[in-house]
Amino acid sequence: MAQRVLITAGGSGIGRAMGLAFAETGARVWVCDADAAALAACPADWRRDRVDIADEAEVAALFGRIATDWGGLDVLCCNAGIAGPTARIADVALADWRACMAVNLEGAFLCTKHAAPILVAAGSGAIVYTSSTAGQYGFPNRAPYAASKWGLHGLMKTAAMELGPHGIRANAICPGAVEGPRMEGVLAREAEIKGTTRDAVYRGYAAGTSMRSFVTAEDIAAMAVFLGSPAARRVSGQIIAVDGHTENPDPKV
Repeated sequence: MAQRVLITAGGSGIGRAMGLAFAETGARVWVCDADAAALAACPADWRRDRVDIADEAEVAALFGRIATDWGGLDVLCCNAGIAGPTARIADVALADWRACMAVNLEGAFLCTKHAAPILVAAGSGAIVYTSSTAGQYGFPNRAPYAASKWGLHGLMKTAAMELGPHGIRANAICPGAVEGPRMEGVLAREAEIKGTTRDAVYRGYAAGTSMRSFVTAEDIAAMAVFLGSPAARRVSGQIIAVDGHTENPDPKV
């Protein structure tokens, strides 16, 4: 039977890459996203829902539809996240802090909460959280984002412990700097703060890895497919970096 995979923020970027990668294995894909236009551009055979991942009523309704229409779920990819503000702690507005936490941490909590009964009833399944190397280090100018990802690791490890006896695994992927529009925004803001150029900041990030490179959404998707597969049946509670080996969490220009 084909795997049933739900991917949050699956309309673009890493989420879309995950959907394509799972679909290549023959999985059935269901994506939710806040961006209606991105959802409309997804493959026609994917199930698609516009959902505010920080709204519990909307999340509960989504999982109700999954239980009814699919009869269960095999893999949950908690991928939704926002970059949050790029600013020194003293300059971060509380509203921006809370907005970052609402999506990155509370959204993952709500999905885990409402997926758990479905997975427990089946006695199997996998949850894959999209985290960040910012959840492994302190990260200058990214306090809300880093804090949300540290919190995500606590959620993941607790989910692994609570759900493991029911045959359910939970793991987190930590991308490094990922090529794409979101990172471009971070690079531009970092350059502004540091009084340098976007290219100089880019080189600083790349130089902070042993492989001297950014990663791609496809790199992250490949790890998600592995973690959701029977090949990873004894991998749980792990924080796995796909980052070209970050050596320096404080990118220099």
